[in-house]
Amino acid sequence: MSGAAERKGALDGIRVVDLSRVLGGPFAGQVLGDHGADVIKVEPPQGDETREWGPPFLDGTASYFQGLNRNKRAIALDLRTGPGREVLLALLAEADVLLENFKTGTLEGWGLGHEALAERFPRLIHCRVSGFGADGPLGGLPGYDAILQGMSGIMSVNGTAEGGPTRVGVPVVDMVTGLNAVIGVLLALQARHATGRGQFVEAALFDTAISLLHPHAANHALNGKVPGRSGNDHPNISPYSTYATGTREISLTVGNDRQFARLCDEIGAPGIAEDPRFATNGGRVTHRAALREALESAMATLDGVALADRLIRAGVPAGPVLNVAEALALDHTAHRGMTVQIGPYRGLGAPVKLSANPASYRLRPPGYAEHREEILDAAGVPGPRRAELRADGVAPVARQG
Repeated sequence: MSGAAERKGALDGIRVVDLSRVLGGPFAGQVLGDHGADVIKVEPPQGDETREWGPPFLDGTASYFQGLNRNKRAIALDLRTGPGREVLLALLAEADVLLENFKTGTLEGWGLGHEALAERFPRLIHCRVSGFGADGPLGGLPGYDAILQGMSGIMSVNGTAEGGPTRVGVPVVDMVTGLNAVIGVLLALQARHATGRGQFVEAALFDTAISLLHPHAANHALNGKVPGRSGNDHPNISPYSTYATGTREISLTVGNDRQFARLCDEIGAPGIAEDPRFATNGGRVTHRAALREALESAMATLDGVALADRLIRAGVPAGPVLNVAEALALDHTAHRGMTVQIGPYRGLGAPVKLSANPASYRLRPPGYAEHREEILDAAGVPGPRRAELRADGVAPVARQG
């Protein structure tokens, strides 16, 4: 079995019960699933709300849900009921990881808190994605990406000096929290090899947001100044921003004097590098506006895409500023396997590449309760009981109110 599609994922044999909804938790579950874990997505009777976060829709399910839930089998359970919790316990008996993002205290109120679960399933790794963590002045409160971008200071350094604080255009706090949850699960799996026991893992949006403040927090620690908005300009480096050309803007990230001299040569303006104001990075940061004027004047007749390609091949970090459609259509995007298609479903590929255990894309995002019968059957729930659970609305096959 030598083909990449035949090789087992790094997490083959790991079973994850994913109770999470919306973004951070489901994204973590998808990453685990891409790398071979068997992920069972358990939705409430009304379904994950992101199934409705459209348009656009595919087969009645919003693109938002489609982007976060492939490589999962789906079932719906009403965990507010005793029978629903009984089914969950049957699933956890065969699971390695529980992934959830319930508000602190919810599972505890159902008798399914970490201590109770650890006593019953000592090898289970219980991962919670939360807003602010379980304790502290804000402990237990719900968290949302945009709220945390504002509270953490991320918005305060994003945007232009002339405008107001601006949300980053992708849900960066949610997504990085999901990645932190994956890291935590992998660390706990590694620790379990030594101890034989699982543990509680928490990835909080608040912690993630604060952790993303480099280099602004590091600068503040040394100079005591409150960082402001600088648009696309880097606070410590110049030229490090987007710059106009004759066609489209390009991004330059010039980190040393050698690269700067090469940039000036490549755009046909070596004299810029000879200007004493621009001799060092410190000078270039101080005279940022004058440097921008000089560079953009020299690039005013050049094609941005061609120039960026020539610069990066010459050792000057540069790239064209593309829109989403253009980025997805790049030949290199396809070469790196960063787009995925399973039937009509199209999604983004896994960014982590393992040579021996590559990611695989086995299941399109599931329909609501699509795998109900096989999951309940594998959990030992007999046919008549499955019918009762359906009739009682505990394990429905269609979304409830």
